[in-house]
Amino acid sequence: MTYKCLLYEIKDGVATLTLNRPERLNALGDTLRDDLVDAIVQSSADPEVRVMVVTGAGKGFCSGGDVKAMNEARESGRERSLMDRIAPSRDRTLLAMRDAPQPIIAAVNGAAAGAGMNLALACDIRIASSAAKFSQAFVKRGLHPDWGGTYFLPRLVGMAKACELTFTGDVIDAPEALRLGLVSQVVAPEELMPSVLALARKIAAGPPVAIRLAKRALYRNSECGLREALEFETFAQNACTETEDAREGIRAFVEKRAPVFRGR
Repeated sequence: MTYKCLLYEIKDGVATLTLNRPERLNALGDTLRDDLVDAIVQSSADPEVRVMVVTGAGKGFCSGGDVKAMNEARESGRERSLMDRIAPSRDRTLLAMRDAPQPIIAAVNGAAAGAGMNLALACDIRIASSAAKFSQAFVKRGLHPDWGGTYFLPRLVGMAKACELTFTGDVIDAPEALRLGLVSQVVAPEELMPSVLALARKIAAGPPVAIRLAKRALYRNSECGLREALEFETFAQNACTETEDAREGIRAFVEKRAPVFRGR
């Protein structure tokens, strides 16, 4: 697939989606929102894709909304029409990420600010370069958090810290993001993509049905009670038990060899 503001590549079962507006630190303007949601939807439906990776071209991951475009729209009187276009594509993107059956890994290579930080938070796993920085920058512009920040951030760092980061817009570096649990690894810049792709390939080598059901269970069960969680686990386990991959996994264990999962 070819996009104006996004690079798309599939290799070894991993779809890499690279935000590609480096001259604007990959701000979510021009066609990038539409490109991103289309790539996610297409990847979700592709049986060859077992994991997605989202990263940014150049020095930044994503600087958030295109503030220059916002200012131009305000000065020309087009501000409301711009926001009317942004909100539906924003919502489609985040819901597509949550609904995607495949795990999504954010490779945070640089600044992740405002909507860019929240785009990273919407991914299932985040690995950061030591050069990465994070900020809920909305307050610095007199704006309210969006792109799911008020949903994702408290669930990751707790309400009090989420309030502090949201109310101040303070910038935190990669080690602090690791300490807070925003990211699961921090690596040297040159090791970011090799580390992310190694993890992606490891996940891609696993049983897709089991992993996809586990992703659904983790998010679904974080919002429900224990009884409902156990019921869904029973459903998912029964579904997995009937797969060829489960039979292969059991045979491989008995035969003391690595399993080969086919996604069936």
